[in-house]
Amino acid sequence: MVKGVDEILRKYGGKIEEQIKTEAVDVAGFSRDYLRFKQSLMPNLTRYEKWCHSIGSFLTLKLSKKDDEKMRKHLEAAHVEATPSQAVTLALMSMLAVFFLGLLVFILYFVIADVLSLILLFLTIVSALFVFYYLYSMPAHLANKLRLKASSQMVPCILYIVAYMKHTSNLERAVAFAATYLQPPLALDLKKVFWDVETGKYSTIKESLDAYLEKWKESNIEFVESFHLVESSLYEPTEERRVQVLERALQVILDGVYEKMLKFTRDVRSPLTNLYMLGIVLPTLGIALLPLASTLLGSAFRTVHVFVIFNFLIPFLVFYMTSEVLLKRPGGYGESQLLELNPDYSKFISKKPYKKALLIALPLILIGLIPFLFQIQGFTNLFGLQSDYTFSQLGLGLFGADKIFGFKSVGDVTTGPFGLGAILMSLFIPLGIALFFAIAYKEKTKDIITSRENTRNLEDEFVSSLFQLGNRLGDGTPAELAFAHVAESTRGTKTENFFRIVNSNIQSLGMSLEQAIFNPRRGAIIYYPSDLIATSMKILIESVKKGLKIAAVSLISISEYVKNIHKINERLHDLLAEVVSDMKSNMTFLAPLLAGIVVGLASMITLILGKLQYLFELGQSGQAAALGNIQELLQIFDVNAMIPAYFLQLSIGIYIIEIIFILSRTLVTVDSGEDELRTVYETGVNLKRGIYLYLIVALIATIALSLLGGIALGGLAG
Repeated sequence: MVKGVDEILRKYGGKIEEQIKTEAVDVAGFSRDYLRFKQSLMPNLTRYEKWCHSIGSFLTLKLSKKDDEKMRKHLEAAHVEATPSQAVTLALMSMLAVFFLGLLVFILYFVIADVLSLILLFLTIVSALFVFYYLYSMPAHLANKLRLKASSQMVPCILYIVAYMKHTSNLERAVAFAATYLQPPLALDLKKVFWDVETGKYSTIKESLDAYLEKWKESNIEFVESFHLVESSLYEPTEERRVQVLERALQVILDGVYEKMLKFTRDVRSPLTNLYMLGIVLPTLGIALLPLASTLLGSAFRTVHVFVIFNFLIPFLVFYMTSEVLLKRPGGYGESQLLELNPDYSKFISKKPYKKALLIALPLILIGLIPFLFQIQGFTNLFGLQSDYTFSQLGLGLFGADKIFGFKSVGDVTTGPFGLGAILMSLFIPLGIALFFAIAYKEKTKDIITSRENTRNLEDEFVSSLFQLGNRLGDGTPAELAFAHVAESTRGTKTENFFRIVNSNIQSLGMSLEQAIFNPRRGAIIYYPSDLIATSMKILIESVKKGLKIAAVSLISISEYVKNIHKINERLHDLLAEVVSDMKSNMTFLAPLLAGIVVGLASMITLILGKLQYLFELGQSGQAAALGNIQELLQIFDVNAMIPAYFLQLSIGIYIIEIIFILSRTLVTVDSGEDELRTVYETGVNLKRGIYLYLIVALIATIALSLLGGIALGGLAG
């Protein structure tokens, strides 16, 4: 007759406690830990919960059974304490608030300016719909964010449980051990497993754990299978079979992650190609036709329409398409470190970098606004300047007698600027905006990203050192002496000092092995903030109580497991390399290059049409005859209604910045899962690369094509 799991757990737990006096893991405090983690490490969710409880409780909506179950599932997965009705009510009330606020602005604008602005009404409707979509889908996005973060910790979770159970076959303590040394949100989930037992929702850890695993069956079935193998190891009659099942559990999750990521890399290529064509290439090419389109359509197509299309609608489309791609990303692979626990996290959330960046960016933006500053009579009178100058007056005869800013007055309406100088000055505005974020992001992340890289390099070296330590213990060397031997054999590596500090604490201060490593004031671990090192040392301390051979096997197993995980991660990185490199090339090279050339073309078209209008207004009959029938040409093109290239460049420059923000987030999530630190860091780096290339190409293309157009018109005119 097969014994129940509860009986097996009690048998093994009591027997092991008698033989090796294993210190009990503090399970009773997990209920407090669950609440503490939820309140201190997940503030964004708490803020959303407050909105749901306040605004979302204004009405009580009855959802369909299907929608209610779907929304409830997302809320529970995201650990949001709110009802589906509150979440939907929040989205609905926010949409109505935005709509009526926009409608009020629309009415006030009509009363004050006596102009019926349909574009403002359109913006109001689109903004309201966007707010509804964003808040309605918020639970799904929060759940997906936590899913990616939690699933990236699943491989370490199985590793810790397997490593612990190889020397102590107790499921409850193994899960508690993993919950202690993992980071949220998976640690939060495992603590909630104990929370549900303590609150009486489930009677045993096994029952609570199986209920928790149900939510991962659709997205991470390999995690569920691995846990079931771990549970089944408790039933094995021999030690050899038990260890084989545990090792199989780790291999199952590694193989499952690899297969799912392989499928994802195949499926993601087509959506990302469509994203690049629809969201970047076609809009960028279309902007070259805007000067001609605006002259043909007259006042029906104005600057505000360009801003709405390129800086609002298209970025929203790109954001939506990338969000749909990211929702399909499988978990199990990615960054697993919790950013909030890094010692340099205070620098990451500091506002000081933004103040420093503003001092650099603000003067650049003001340079871009100079054409408008010169149109303020008080400003020019204060410094004794004219409202505009010609290139000849500044000694730049190469550009002819054209105005630098090129504002045009038609009746009481002033349009522009159309001048080449204004177009070039407009380049400083996207430069200032991009540098503001690039400088601030670099200041926020430079220390913490370096700390993370150092930790990773340290862990790579520590794996080999761990293998040596296991061999020493296997030879019968006491653990206290083994650290001195490993310190000598690892001379010149980053991990040498770790073993020397442990040895010094034991030999000089008379500390126990555990105190030498984990003492809060002198322990070696405080100088090496690594979860892998801390967990490995904790397993060493627990397993050495059972014997040196057991400790040696545990450490060597961890070393082999980590190397195997590293190999799998490298293979996954290779799978994603082509997709990631294509996206990065499109974002930081092709898109800025294409946009810069298009800005030059748009500037040339604008300057040519403006030059034709200028020649016609001068009434130079000889030149007019050489140019043909200018009057008939200008009747087709309403040059006065043309969108200035200044605003075209400004729109596309800001558009490139928005695209870099969106695609940088997508790039990092595809490659590393949910990783806020790397997202901010990569965004800053990509902003610099992309905006520099765009501005250089736009500068060269604008000057070269404008000169070419001027020479061509000069030949026709003269």
